[in-house]
Amino acid sequence: MKKFTFIFISVFFLISTLYAQTWNPPKKITWNSGDSKWPTAASDSSNTIHLVWHDETPGNREIYYKNSSDGGATWSALKRLTWNTGNSECPIIAIDSSDIIHLVWQDDSPGNREIYYKNSTDGGATWSAATRLTWRAGDSENPDIAIDSSDTIHVFWQDLSPGHAELFYKKSTDSGSTWTVQRITWSSGHSIRPDAAIDSSDNIFLVWVDRTPGNYEVYFKQSTDSGASWLGTNRLTWTPAEDDSPAVATDSSNNIHIVWQDDVAGKNGLHYKRSTDSGSTWTKQRLTWTTSVKGSPFIATDMRDYIHIVWRDNMSGNYEIYYKECINPDGGWTQTRLTWTSDASVQPIILTYSEPTVKWIPAYTHRIFVFWADTTPGNFEIYCKNGTY
Repeated sequence: MKKFTFIFISVFFLISTLYAQTWNPPKKITWNSGDSKWPTAASDSSNTIHLVWHDETPGNREIYYKNSSDGGATWSALKRLTWNTGNSECPIIAIDSSDIIHLVWQDDSPGNREIYYKNSTDGGATWSAATRLTWRAGDSENPDIAIDSSDTIHVFWQDLSPGHAELFYKKSTDSGSTWTVQRITWSSGHSIRPDAAIDSSDNIFLVWVDRTPGNYEVYFKQSTDSGASWLGTNRLTWTPAEDDSPAVATDSSNNIHIVWQDDVAGKNGLHYKRSTDSGSTWTKQRLTWTTSVKGSPFIATDMRDYIHIVWRDNMSGNYEIYYKECINPDGGWTQTRLTWTSDASVQPIILTYSEPTVKWIPAYTHRIFVFWADTTPGNFEIYCKNGTY
């Protein structure tokens, strides 16, 4: 009996220890003479991390790439993905079920900003030629990408061609060989900053901000047929101040989670909404209460349906990266400061994945990676910090 009790306690202690959150020191990923900014990351089926960003070292902004196959301990050699006369910037990547890496970005080489695409079928070793996705009279910018369970690629962006910014959409069912296009919004004010997520039933959820009411408010739209058609537009906020930078994620129960920032009453804050019924109804929480300036919120979920949010905040006197975690949206949030730097840390993103810890125990190591741009070295460089449970 004593032996059994000892084994039980040991196993319980092991599992409890594995689930305790720890954060490793930050790791510098880039060493360049120009600013490295706008990191984006995704992991494939073997948990290799693929990281892309834009870099000003060549004298204009170009897209660069690195990967790590050992949980961020070491990184591959730097690979340059674009060579253009203008600026290639704001990259976003996603990975499909065949581990094909899909990349979109904006480029102003044609004279105005247009959206481009390329992919890698061999884990980032080689990349396809760039495909131009837009030919518009006005700037096409702020692209976002999402991939569903059938590996259909969904790309969103804002476009100034109608005279003010509206949202447009393209999708490809053949790994980027051919594309179909749709216009998503028809509004009298600017519709900008689209962000999309797809649930396990392949419902597509899109959020953005729209200035039609006189100030920017958060809006929501969804498609239940892989983007063939879109349901009506839903307004999610009614505030007297500007709402900005909405981000959306879904969990394994197909709940929708949205975070954004606003400056109501001079208190720039982060807010959160959740829907458990595909966007029919929403519950709301305010996540921050300080008067400091916040921005660039990013949201992700993991296999346990924990919610993870990062953002930049200047409550310490300069911008630092902060993190919130929620195990149960009805039970509150915990907050952690992730950086202590002498200059600005901005543009944070999150990547999460889980891997079996011990074969004979139903336990997982859950990993959280936060990437951001930091100007402490004298110019912006990309950094990473990872936590485990």
